[in-house]
Amino acid sequence: MTKKILITGAGGYIGSVATYLFLQNDYEVVALDNFSTGYRQPLELLQKKFGQKKLRFYQADIKNDLSNILKKEPGIFAAVHYAASCLVDESVKKPEKYFDNNVCGSHNLLITLMNFKINKIIFSSTCAVYGEAAYVPIDEKHPTNPTNPYGESKRMVEKMIEWYGKLKNLEYVILRYFNVCGASEDGLIGDSKKPSTLLVQNAVRGALGIEPFFLTCPKVDTPDGTPIRDYINVLDLNEAHLKALIYLANGGKSEIINLGTGTGNSVLEVVKQVQNTTGVKFTVKKTTPRLGEYAKTIAKIDKAKKILNWAPKRTIGDSVKSLIKWYKKNPNGWQK
Repeated sequence: MTKKILITGAGGYIGSVATYLFLQNDYEVVALDNFSTGYRQPLELLQKKFGQKKLRFYQADIKNDLSNILKKEPGIFAAVHYAASCLVDESVKKPEKYFDNNVCGSHNLLITLMNFKINKIIFSSTCAVYGEAAYVPIDEKHPTNPTNPYGESKRMVEKMIEWYGKLKNLEYVILRYFNVCGASEDGLIGDSKKPSTLLVQNAVRGALGIEPFFLTCPKVDTPDGTPIRDYINVLDLNEAHLKALIYLANGGKSEIINLGTGTGNSVLEVVKQVQNTTGVKFTVKKTTPRLGEYAKTIAKIDKAKKILNWAPKRTIGDSVKSLIKWYKKNPNGWQK
């Protein structure tokens, strides 16, 4: 099997950790990013480490014509599609950005892939497609009722992929993420979102004195009044993408699969965990609550275990340790 793949959004947080993981597993990667929220630095660093034969990256927007890049890069057998706008709060304020970037951009990408006879895709989706949990843990049969344009935009892309699967033989694994945290274990590649909306990252930055830590969650109906979420390590998450790709390459049928840990922690529990791991008792201030948040989401991950033979290996403590390594080297993340 040729091991040449396309990764979109490769300069972003999850995409850059993914690019590192695929390169470590001997894939040849063609990376795309428009660098609006992603960064060149991780890709330059990885290119230096693995060589240009293994990694080439292009500044390109998935909404634009990608055919010249694909003509230059024959032999790609699959795409791993991470590129997206992904802030719930922003999607409520700027829905047009989310439908344009996530839906129209993904559609352009799908058409281009099919034109170039690339018929396998791993799609980065989200538990936001489920909306308010009707029951917990949430399995893949849970109704999809997104409560914000971000979740809706991802569900629209899922539907397009499903239709092209039925009508055009597109083979896919749609992966619905719960809450992602952590960095690569060596601290080489991590998160640079500014400002970050990711709790574990922000709490570690608070502990290291990089910037003050604020609680952005609304008061909800849980034992300690803060939302309960399922926090999955970014490497565990990306190992599932790798397994999904191998699964499709070996003739597996198209699937939609949740990725989480199957357990939940409240915001305050996570803050305590970060304080315990770092040994720093930082102050926790409250600020304006984010829009579009709900009380509790936890993934049911039996399907991922069964189909992909995947299970999360890392704890929140492990994620915190990798983030400490990352932020000590890069307190302000990558620079534009």
